[in-house]
Amino acid sequence: MINSILKFGAIAIILILLQILLFNNIQFSGYVNPYVYVMIILLLPAVTPPWLILVVAFLTGLVVDLFSGSPGMHSSATVLAGFSRQYVLRIIAPRDGYESSSDLSMKAYGVRWFFIYTTVIVLIHHTALFYLEVFRLSQFFRTFLRVLLSSAFTIGFIMLIERYRKRR
Repeated sequence: MINSILKFGAIAIILILLQILLFNNIQFSGYVNPYVYVMIILLLPAVTPPWLILVVAFLTGLVVDLFSGSPGMHSSATVLAGFSRQYVLRIIAPRDGYESSSDLSMKAYGVRWFFIYTTVIVLIHHTALFYLEVFRLSQFFRTFLRVLLSSAFTIGFIMLIERYRKRR
């Protein structure tokens, strides 16, 4: 138990540092902004209580908000992603269900399952984040393009990071 808490704590710190120091500085024409810190929500064990997921999501978003200068947008988008996580997991559950001892990872459930899981959560997060940022429907299609492009890059980076974790 303590070992897994330390492991997820280290992963969270690394992902937040990567987000703040590296990924916040990546912007292509204002359309692509990868947000890999969402991976913290993705990697929490399936048996994590929903209230704890929401707390972790809020604190993660709050830290990113503090360093990004965005007043609560990351927090609210990450809480929404954390809230919808349990429903997404229920919809894409494997036939035998989730093992309480395994992580929600590519290694445990396969590339296809992890890709679908990541895609749904990242799309929920990015849709909320970018539409909260714009907060008007006059730029609906431009914002939708930002959601799609940023989600594609975020999913790509998350899959690369997970592939690296899988090897270790």
